[in-house]
Amino acid sequence: MQYALLIYADPTDMPAPDSPEGQAEHASWMEYTQALAESGAMRGGEALHPAPAATSVRVRGGETLTTDGPFAETKEVLTGFYLLDVPDLDAALDWAGRIPSVGYGTVELRPTVVFDRV
Repeated sequence: MQYALLIYADPTDMPAPDSPEGQAEHASWMEYTQALAESGAMRGGEALHPAPAATSVRVRGGETLTTDGPFAETKEVLTGFYLLDVPDLDAALDWAGRIPSVGYGTVELRPTVVFDRV
């Protein structure tokens, strides 16, 4: 079963990348990603640039509208994701609970729809 682990955090709660805490968290992310890859469950994943780098697109009344930043007004923003292929929800929950930022952020697990190849 495939699951997307969508990682959310409030940027004000994240340690500065050049701080000792940020460096330690970076190491934790690298260890987590390596363990996930070595388990064979990881199908993909990436970190995302900060929310201000985003552009949201909508089409309303035939007109394409773009706005800077994410669409939702929220403190927590999507910071990255992993795509897993694991036996069941319990296995996905286990991996989600090990994400380094889960102590101050949120990890949303969502089953993916796997379409047959055409």
